[in-house]
Amino acid sequence: MWMRGGSSKGGYFLKDELPADTAARDAFLLRVMGSPDPRQIDGIGGADPLTSKVAVVSKSTRDGVDVDYLFLQVFVDQAIVTDAQNCGNILAGIGPFAIERGLVAATGDETRVAIFMENTGQVAVATVQTPGGKVSYAGDAAISGVPGTAAPIPLAFRDTAGSSCGALLPTGNGVDEIDGIAVTMIDNGMPCVVIAAGDVGITGYEDRDTLDANDAMKAKVEAVRLKAGPLMNLGDVTDKSVPKMMLVAAPREGGAIAVRSLIPHRVHASIGVLGAVSVATACLIEGSPAAAVGVVQDGRQLTLGVEHPTGVTECVVTLDDKGAPVEAGMLRTARKLMDGKVFA
Repeated sequence: MWMRGGSSKGGYFLKDELPADTAARDAFLLRVMGSPDPRQIDGIGGADPLTSKVAVVSKSTRDGVDVDYLFLQVFVDQAIVTDAQNCGNILAGIGPFAIERGLVAATGDETRVAIFMENTGQVAVATVQTPGGKVSYAGDAAISGVPGTAAPIPLAFRDTAGSSCGALLPTGNGVDEIDGIAVTMIDNGMPCVVIAAGDVGITGYEDRDTLDANDAMKAKVEAVRLKAGPLMNLGDVTDKSVPKMMLVAAPREGGAIAVRSLIPHRVHASIGVLGAVSVATACLIEGSPAAAVGVVQDGRQLTLGVEHPTGVTECVVTLDDKGAPVEAGMLRTARKLMDGKVFA
């Protein structure tokens, strides 16, 4: 099934319909997407990392969990398929897909689907609109980066802190220095390196194309990323899609912070779901580049708008009595685009 999940698109597969051998599976998916090729002309990929994604779904045997979800990023211009990260956008389509494929039975006008994210061992709960026992994609919810409206799919995450790196702040510090630049290395669902935009020579308000053409900035950011990888317990990240690089500035649209996200070598048209959660959380880290420019209210449950090139992603972060994040959530939408057979 070809679906839009959040502000991404990808192929959703049942696990038992893919090759069991990892190498054979990856070779198949590279053929399906048309990689490696900048245009992905011989496949269904959209010549962009945001449209070259795959979800592998199976019925779960875990207590309290409905389905298991493995996210795979298929590189566009390299023969690489990686499971090194989650994708909270593609996650938005997992609940509808699971119901459509009969892995989960609809339970009324709304159906809650508990999803185990294999990449990081987390559980997310998606609430899917199922009037009359069938998935409805039509609705009034709007999200940045997607035109029009669709049915709301609220996502709730638990235990996201340190999902890939072992700790919310893998170095134990709110601020570190790499190449003379102050950075916050953080993982609240997505490993990210947060840097003040001005420290790499930009304002943080540029459009995507302008930043993608800024080779000097990208080289500086990549040098930091390569050094951050081992410090974040991610090892050599030369060929990995994490950590994401978040260049932050003061908000301009009423949100908590403005960000330009490198994922990691191209600039994101918006921002990934879990990347937004991690950046929003960085606003709460005393002394961090994000806290220096962020605008955050007081309270135990904070709504933090993360501004990006195509709008604002609203994150909700719940804190414990010590101020540590214990739950994060946000609103997404999804839409079924095609359902059929793909050939490799």
